[in-house]
Amino acid sequence: MLLRSSLKTPIGTLSLISREQILLAAGFASHDELAKGLSQTDRDTDSKKVVSIPAINALLEDYFDGDLFALDGIKVDQPGESFSQQAWKGMRKVTPGKVISYAELAKKAGSPDAVRAAGSACARNLIAVVVPCHRIVKTGGALGNYAYGLKYKEWLLRHEGAIK
Repeated sequence: MLLRSSLKTPIGTLSLISREQILLAAGFASHDELAKGLSQTDRDTDSKKVVSIPAINALLEDYFDGDLFALDGIKVDQPGESFSQQAWKGMRKVTPGKVISYAELAKKAGSPDAVRAAGSACARNLIAVVVPCHRIVKTGGALGNYAYGLKYKEWLLRHEGAIK
Protein backbone atom coordinates (compact mmCIF):
# COMPACT_ATOMS: atom_id res chain seq x y z
CA MET A 1 0.00 0.00 0.00
CA LEU A 2 1.36 3.40 -0.98
CA LEU A 3 0.66 6.44 1.16
CA ARG A 4 -0.17 9.89 -0.23
CA SER A 5 0.13 12.99 1.90
CA SER A 6 0.47 16.72 1.45
CA LEU A 7 2.58 19.16 3.42
CA LYS A 8 1.97 22.88 3.50
CA THR A 9 5.31 24.68 3.19
CA PRO A 10 6.25 28.36 3.03
CA ILE A 11 6.44 28.06 -0.78
CA GLY A 12 3.40 25.91 -1.50
CA THR A 13 1.96 22.47 -0.96
CA LEU A 14 4.43 19.61 -1.29
CA SER A 15 2.78 16.36 -2.41
CA LEU A 16 4.33 13.15 -1.05
CA ILE A 17 4.06 9.49 -2.05
CA SER A 18 5.72 6.76 -0.01
CA ARG A 19 5.95 3.02 0.31
CA GLU A 20 5.85 2.72 4.10
CA GLN A 21 8.83 4.80 5.32
CA ILE A 22 10.51 5.10 1.91
CA LEU A 23 9.76 8.28 0.00
CA LEU A 24 9.05 7.58 -3.67
CA ALA A 25 8.01 11.04 -4.86
CA ALA A 26 7.83 14.59 -3.57
CA GLY A 27 7.00 17.68 -5.55
CA PHE A 28 5.04 20.88 -5.92
CA ALA A 29 2.55 19.11 -8.21
CA SER A 30 -0.50 16.88 -7.79
CA HIS A 31 -0.21 13.31 -6.54
CA ASP A 32 -1.47 12.11 -9.94
CA GLU A 33 1.24 14.08 -11.73
CA LEU A 34 3.96 12.69 -9.45
CA ALA A 35 2.63 9.12 -9.76
CA LYS A 36 3.35 9.18 -13.51
CA GLY A 37 7.08 8.93 -12.71
CA LEU A 38 6.81 5.96 -10.36
CA SER A 39 7.88 2.48 -11.40
CA GLN A 40 5.18 0.37 -13.04
CA THR A 41 5.00 -1.81 -9.94
CA ASP A 42 4.38 1.21 -7.71
CA ARG A 43 1.86 2.71 -10.16
CA ASP A 44 -0.06 -0.59 -9.99
CA THR A 45 -0.05 -0.61 -6.17
CA ASP A 46 -3.10 0.67 -4.32
CA SER A 47 -2.63 3.90 -2.43
CA LYS A 48 -4.46 5.75 0.28
CA LYS A 49 -4.51 9.38 1.33
CA VAL A 50 -3.27 10.02 4.85
CA VAL A 51 -2.97 13.21 6.88
CA SER A 52 0.71 12.53 7.55
CA ILE A 53 3.31 9.91 6.68
CA PRO A 54 5.01 9.15 10.00
CA ALA A 55 8.58 10.45 10.22
CA ILE A 56 8.67 11.73 6.61
CA ASN A 57 6.26 14.64 7.17
CA ALA A 58 7.91 15.43 10.50
CA LEU A 59 11.41 15.52 9.01
CA LEU A 60 10.24 17.74 6.16
CA GLU A 61 8.56 20.08 8.66
CA ASP A 62 11.84 20.20 10.61
CA TYR A 63 13.68 21.13 7.40
CA PHE A 64 11.28 23.96 6.60
CA ASP A 65 11.53 25.08 10.26
CA GLY A 66 15.32 25.46 9.86
CA ASP A 67 16.89 22.04 10.58
CA LEU A 68 18.55 21.81 7.17
CA PHE A 69 20.02 18.38 7.87
CA ALA A 70 16.65 16.78 8.76
CA LEU A 71 16.27 15.55 5.16
CA ASP A 72 19.22 13.18 5.69
CA GLY A 73 16.90 11.00 7.80
CA ILE A 74 14.52 10.28 4.91
CA LYS A 75 15.03 7.08 2.90
CA VAL A 76 14.27 7.39 -0.82
CA ASP A 77 13.75 5.15 -3.84
CA GLN A 78 13.05 6.15 -7.43
CA PRO A 79 13.36 4.37 -10.76
CA GLY A 80 16.22 5.31 -13.04
CA GLU A 81 19.25 4.03 -14.87
CA SER A 82 22.65 3.62 -13.22
CA PHE A 83 23.99 7.10 -14.03
CA SER A 84 20.87 8.79 -12.67
CA GLN A 85 21.05 6.69 -9.49
CA GLN A 86 24.65 7.80 -8.99
CA ALA A 87 23.75 11.43 -9.72
CA TRP A 88 20.90 11.33 -7.18
CA LYS A 89 23.26 9.86 -4.57
CA GLY A 90 25.73 12.63 -5.41
CA MET A 91 23.04 15.30 -4.94
CA ARG A 92 22.26 14.00 -1.46
CA LYS A 93 25.93 14.48 -0.51
CA VAL A 94 25.86 18.19 -1.32
CA THR A 95 25.70 19.94 2.04
CA PRO A 96 22.84 22.37 2.69
CA GLY A 97 24.06 25.90 1.98
CA LYS A 98 26.38 24.71 -0.78
CA VAL A 99 25.88 24.33 -4.52
CA ILE A 100 27.79 22.40 -7.16
CA SER A 101 27.74 22.63 -10.95
CA TYR A 102 26.20 20.14 -13.33
CA ALA A 103 29.80 19.32 -14.38
CA GLU A 104 30.75 18.57 -10.77
CA LEU A 105 27.67 16.39 -10.43
CA ALA A 106 28.64 14.44 -13.57
CA LYS A 107 32.06 13.85 -12.02
CA LYS A 108 30.50 12.69 -8.71
CA ALA A 109 28.31 10.28 -10.71
CA GLY A 110 31.40 8.72 -12.29
CA SER A 111 31.19 10.21 -15.81
CA PRO A 112 32.90 13.62 -15.96
CA ASP A 113 31.90 14.15 -19.60
CA ALA A 114 28.19 13.44 -18.96
CA VAL A 115 27.22 17.01 -18.06
CA ARG A 116 23.99 16.87 -20.11
CA ALA A 117 23.07 13.56 -18.47
CA ALA A 118 23.62 15.21 -15.07
CA GLY A 119 21.13 17.90 -16.09
CA SER A 120 18.70 15.21 -17.23
CA ALA A 121 19.02 13.40 -13.89
CA CYS A 122 18.06 16.66 -12.18
CA ALA A 123 15.08 17.09 -14.50
CA ARG A 124 13.88 13.49 -13.90
CA ASN A 125 14.35 13.63 -10.12
CA LEU A 126 11.01 12.57 -8.59
CA ILE A 127 11.91 13.48 -5.03
CA ALA A 128 12.26 17.26 -4.97
CA VAL A 129 13.77 18.91 -1.91
CA VAL A 130 14.86 15.58 -0.34
CA VAL A 131 17.03 14.64 -3.33
CA PRO A 132 18.25 18.22 -3.60
CA CYS A 133 18.53 18.92 -7.30
CA HIS A 134 17.98 22.57 -6.35
CA ARG A 135 21.62 22.57 -5.14
CA ILE A 136 22.88 21.95 -8.69
CA VAL A 137 23.65 25.10 -10.70
CA LYS A 138 25.33 26.08 -13.94
CA THR A 139 29.08 26.54 -14.12
CA GLY A 140 29.63 30.14 -13.09
CA GLY A 141 26.80 30.07 -10.57
CA ALA A 142 23.68 30.83 -12.66
CA LEU A 143 20.75 28.92 -11.19
CA GLY A 144 19.90 26.87 -14.27
CA ASN A 145 16.48 25.23 -14.44
CA TYR A 146 14.11 23.71 -11.90
CA ALA A 147 11.12 21.52 -12.71
CA TYR A 148 8.74 23.57 -10.55
CA GLY A 149 10.09 26.97 -11.58
CA LEU A 150 13.02 29.08 -10.50
CA LYS A 151 11.10 30.80 -7.70
CA TYR A 152 11.11 27.46 -5.84
CA LYS A 153 14.81 26.80 -6.47
CA GLU A 154 15.73 30.33 -5.42
CA TRP A 155 13.62 30.10 -2.23
CA LEU A 156 15.17 26.74 -1.25
CA LEU A 157 18.70 28.03 -1.83
CA ARG A 158 17.95 31.18 0.22
CA HIS A 159 16.42 29.04 2.99
CA GLU A 160 19.63 27.00 3.09
CA GLY A 161 21.86 30.09 2.99
CA ALA A 162 23.45 29.29 -0.38
CA ILE A 163 22.33 32.64 -1.82
CA LYS A 164 21.45 35.94 -0.17
